Amino acid sequence: MTATMNDTPEPNPSTSAAKKGDAAAEIAARIKRGEKPGKVKEEENFLLFLVKLVLIVGIFRSLIFSPFNIPSESMLPRLENGDYLLAAKWPYGFTKYSMPFSLPLIPGRIFAGQPQRGDVVIFKAPPGNDVDYIKRVIGLPGDTVQMKGGVLFLNGQPVPKVRQGDFVIRVSPNTNCVSPEFEAVEKDGAQSCHYPQYRETLPGGKSYNVLDLGYRPQDDTPPVTIPADRLFLMGDNRDNSMDSRFPAVEGGGIGLVPQENLVGRATIVMWSTDGGANWFLPWTWFTAARWDRIGGTF
Repeated sequence: MTATMNDTPEPNPSTSAAKKGDAAAEIAARIKRGEKPGKVKEEENFLLFLVKLVLIVGIFRSLIFSPFNIPSESMLPRLENGDYLLAAKWPYGFTKYSMPFSLPLIPGRIFAGQPQRGDVVIFKAPPGNDVDYIKRVIGLPGDTVQMKGGVLFLNGQPVPKVRQGDFVIRVSPNTNCVSPEFEAVEKDGAQSCHYPQYRETLPGGKSYNVLDLGYRPQDDTPPVTIPADRLFLMGDNRDNSMDSRFPAVEGGGIGLVPQENLVGRATIVMWSTDGGANWFLPWTWFTAARWDRIGGTF
């Protein structure tokens, strides 16, 4: 016959008794301090809940979706100052910039995905790589990008630019006209801004509207060929956007943006406000909302 051995050690009665004694002593001490025994368990459960919640939110924001707000008018007419949107985090892969506070937990860029021309992307702006910007992808690695007389050229070919009706936006705490020449008064007496608007169509068929406020120095640029792992990004408000047409300077242009700086792709506008809300006047939370913009996709 073959004997079998049980590797599980027998419980030590003295050790178990000691642990029970310590637990009893702790409970007695808490009761003496006026604490109820059940409160100990409640505190432990609440702390565990908080830890789980932080982990879930961190994973969601790092790998799935993250909220962003639009603080400027560089992406008019598509995005207005006061828009709040969700960005999908997975389309371009993950880097440390995908993590909250850019924690260096991811080496390099994993599960990398190539952006498409016309994508609206959120990224960490060079050279500091610490501020979120939003622009449209215009040039991919290998492309040559140039502006001639306000017309975008890709690989030597002009991108079709067709005049549309003026883009009209009401003046609000979030919006002022760039200059008096664009100011207007609507039939209801509201002040507004009227900007010349055009429709661009990139190779591949992606179309979107841009604003052209007249000739500016950035309407004529030398040709730039995009190296590997870099992107040429532009704002749709072509004359009010510091983008890849300008050298990377803190608080200014961004130059050619490394793809590892990508944070996500804009997906949907989940809220929009004209800036007229007052925290102490709850009804203004609703009157300031731009309801017609909520739910807009890219």
